[in-house]
Amino acid sequence: MSKIKKKRVGFVLDMTPLVDITFLLLTFFMFTAKFKSQEESSERFVIKRPQTVADTAKVPEKDLVTIKIAVDTVSRDTAWYYSMLNEQDRTRLAAQMVALKFPEATPTTTQFKITDTTWLQTFVKESRTINQQAIFAIDADQNIKYRWVEHVMTAFRRYNATSFNFVTDKKQ
Repeated sequence: MSKIKKKRVGFVLDMTPLVDITFLLLTFFMFTAKFKSQEESSERFVIKRPQTVADTAKVPEKDLVTIKIAVDTVSRDTAWYYSMLNEQDRTRLAAQMVALKFPEATPTTTQFKITDTTWLQTFVKESRTINQQAIFAIDADQNIKYRWVEHVMTAFRRYNATSFNFVTDKKQ
């Protein structure tokens, strides 16, 4: 014998009041919401930048170590050219580099061509050892990529030579 199934009684849900209440709540919250003021949305810290003026000072003529960064016209390779202005410091540096077996170093070398960051750091270290008051200057070609200057600054930072000069041309 088969059972008789009862018909399901469907119900209808009217969405109109639900939508009306939703929009009423939405407009209520929109009108009562407080927006952030300009002061609240600003950052909680202040950066005070130093005041600067164009430095028209010339590079010192005593105890100067110059690192020139340029592209060698013959080999088309970028390199650092390291030199010291003081004659006694330069001869001591050349003698030290001969002792450390720097390639192409002789006791009379006045400018060293460096292509390796390890040697660059060695030069900065030896310059600081020879003359603690040495003032460093970076003279770079404008077409040099920043990473070459960054390598020099890293070597300076490593041996506490954090004050240095950039050599630039004066605008006309």
